[in-house]
Amino acid sequence: MSPVSMDSNRILRRAGLLLSFFLLAVSIGIPLLLIFWQSVTPNQRLDWMAPLRTITGQSLSGVLLNSVWLGICVVAGTTLLAMPLAWMMAKTRMGLHRWIDVILLIPFMTPPYIGSMGWILFMQKGGYLQQWLPGAGALSDSFFSFWGMVFIMSMHLFPFLYLLLRDALIRIGGNLEEAGAVHGAKAGYRFRRIIMPLLLSAYGMGVMLVFVKAIAEFGTPATFGRKIGYYVMTSEIHKYISSWPIDFGKATSLASVLLSVCLVIWYMQSAVSRRFTYRLVGGKGQRSKTYSLRGGAGWLAGLYLAALLLLSIGIPYFSIIAASLMKLRGAGLSLDNLTLDHYRELLSWGSVSLKAIGNSLGLSLAAASVAVVLGAGLALAIGRSGARLQRIIDLLSLLPNTVPGIVMVVGLILLWNAPWMPFTLYNTYGMVVLTYVVLFLPYTVQYVKSSFSQINGLLFQAAQVSGAGPFYILRRILLPLIMPGILAGWMMTFTISVRELVGSLLILPPSMQTSATYIFAQFEQGQVSLGMAMAVVSVGLTVLLLLGIELLNSRRKWTGS
Repeated sequence: MSPVSMDSNRILRRAGLLLSFFLLAVSIGIPLLLIFWQSVTPNQRLDWMAPLRTITGQSLSGVLLNSVWLGICVVAGTTLLAMPLAWMMAKTRMGLHRWIDVILLIPFMTPPYIGSMGWILFMQKGGYLQQWLPGAGALSDSFFSFWGMVFIMSMHLFPFLYLLLRDALIRIGGNLEEAGAVHGAKAGYRFRRIIMPLLLSAYGMGVMLVFVKAIAEFGTPATFGRKIGYYVMTSEIHKYISSWPIDFGKATSLASVLLSVCLVIWYMQSAVSRRFTYRLVGGKGQRSKTYSLRGGAGWLAGLYLAALLLLSIGIPYFSIIAASLMKLRGAGLSLDNLTLDHYRELLSWGSVSLKAIGNSLGLSLAAASVAVVLGAGLALAIGRSGARLQRIIDLLSLLPNTVPGIVMVVGLILLWNAPWMPFTLYNTYGMVVLTYVVLFLPYTVQYVKSSFSQINGLLFQAAQVSGAGPFYILRRILLPLIMPGILAGWMMTFTISVRELVGSLLILPPSMQTSATYIFAQFEQGQVSLGMAMAVVSVGLTVLLLLGIELLNSRRKWTGS
């Protein structure tokens, strides 16, 4: 390659990095800085203690403690659920059943507020459980408590921790355990002194994700939490922004404190990862030690998996489907009380509900397409280098995944309502797409980065030596190799955008509804059956679309095109 070409490539790469930094700074960095600035200048005067004074002076310190305590308890609950399952799927023959991993993604695809409503309908007085077991009233009373809320959120979030722990256990070869056994170490000692230290890095990342998602969750506190009188930061922030009189001062104070808590957790997780990260994959290869589950141990593992699937998927979806088919909720479960009228009303041409479904699909398709283009560009700009600017871009691209979504939405509202902006996107279709893109950009970046990191740089060098130009290399080598990551990022962004609630509630134009806000509105108005019918249709359409994309992708791989 000539020196002129090398210089031009270097200039283009530098320009790409600067453009990436500018886009992330404007869309992510500035909104978060505006939250901090708004919270410390309540009366146009700088006051660094204003957020703490707002919380203590407005009796909101209890709400902050509620959020933190909820996050800690959900982390403990997900650990108890995910750790045994990860060990069974990584270290026993149960891991050969790959369909289990697919089934365990269903709780992730289920919007939290829908799962919460499913449990409420099942466990409430006169609910489905008491219709089957009239003597279960005491169990229902004890369920509607803080620990019931922890249980519901743990059932929704444990797949995040499970997948991280399972992959980490698979990377731990059997050689280390065998070496410990040769030196006389018992199974418990080997797990405590060998396996656990090697798991700490992955566990720390999983704990951070679960904690942030728990304290950032809005749907479950808004449904189940309100029913038991347990209020958290997200519900209070939403109240100050959406209810009259609107108070952005209190909302930004709460948001800045919530953001600070998440950043502290992120720093602690980074410190743990730096201290307990080990290189487990080398050039010699390794084999994983597999344990056999025979007799009572095998039955116990099977019962544990069956109970987990029943509680995380079976009961919520039974309640959702049953509620969507009922004529009268008070008439109970019986064949003569079932109807499809709610689905007919939902899908009638020109109805508000059908427009909401169209809005959801349109917004999610647009957001996923924009996010995958930006995410692929950012992932390629970050590359494999450890330069300072690339590390900053990498950090900014991951930031929306480490801060509560409602905090990010408040920052975007402040930015696009600022008087110094040349134009405003607030109350427009574009604002909704931009919010979805910013919230879910980290997924696309990480998926494409993962695919790009597996490509040997010698491929590009060979193409350059053979006379291929940059655009030919991009079209014929790079894009085909990173296409699986691009497709996975698109599917993840689309799936989460369809069920996004808190951002949609805050930034949708007054005349627009999505399927998520429509469901939430039906719950608020007591039209539970109609809301559940919308939930079934929304989840069903999402699954069918994703299966269609996966089928097309499989056919493309099979034909080699």
